[in-house]
Amino acid sequence: MGKNTQTSVAETSVSPHCDEYTRKLIGLLEDLDHAAVEEVVRVLLDARERGSHIVFIGNGGSASTASHFAIDIGIGTRGGDNPFRAISLTDNNAILTGLANDFGYDQVFVRQLRVSMRPGDVLFAISASGNSRNVLEAVAFANSRGNHTIGLTGFDGGKLKEIASTSLHVPTEKGDYGLVEDMHLVINHIITSHLTKLISAE
Repeated sequence: MGKNTQTSVAETSVSPHCDEYTRKLIGLLEDLDHAAVEEVVRVLLDARERGSHIVFIGNGGSASTASHFAIDIGIGTRGGDNPFRAISLTDNNAILTGLANDFGYDQVFVRQLRVSMRPGDVLFAISASGNSRNVLEAVAFANSRGNHTIGLTGFDGGKLKEIASTSLHVPTEKGDYGLVEDMHLVINHIITSHLTKLISAE
C-alpha cells in the first residue's frame, strides 16, 4: 500500500470529535433558557385545563421531534381523565402528500389547521432554522386566529423566533442541526418529565 493511501490512527480516531461535540452540547445545556421553558410549561398546562389541543409541526428531523413530543406529552405524561390533547400534523403521509401535490408544500400544515384548529388550541412549531416556509405559514395563520403559538428554534432563531407568541430558542451556529435537534429532544424530555411529576401530584 502506498504511503499516500495510508491513514494514521490519530487521523481516524473519533475521540477528538466526541470531545468537541459533547463540550458544545454541555455548553448549550448549561445556557438553556429556564424562564422560556417555564413559559412553555405554563402554556401547555393552560391548554390542558381548557381541554384544548396542542398541535405540533416541523420538517425533517423536526418532524420526528414533533411526533416524539406529541406522544410524550399526550401519552407519556399519563394524564388519565384529563390528558394533554397533543397531536402531530407530520404523521399522515396521505394528507401531507395530497396537500403538497394539490396546493404546494408550503401549505401542508396551514391547510390542516384551517380544517381542525379551534379557538384556544396551541400550535407548537419546531424548526432549527426558524425559516421553514410551511411552518411560518401555519404560525401566521394561528396568530391571525388568536391562537397561542410556540416556536422552538435553533441557529439565530429566524423569523419563527420573531413571530411566535412564546419563543424557546437554542442559539447555535448555522448548520449545527445535530446539536439543535439533540437540544430539542432534551427540552422535550425536560418538559414532559416535569409535567408528569405535576400530574402525579394531583
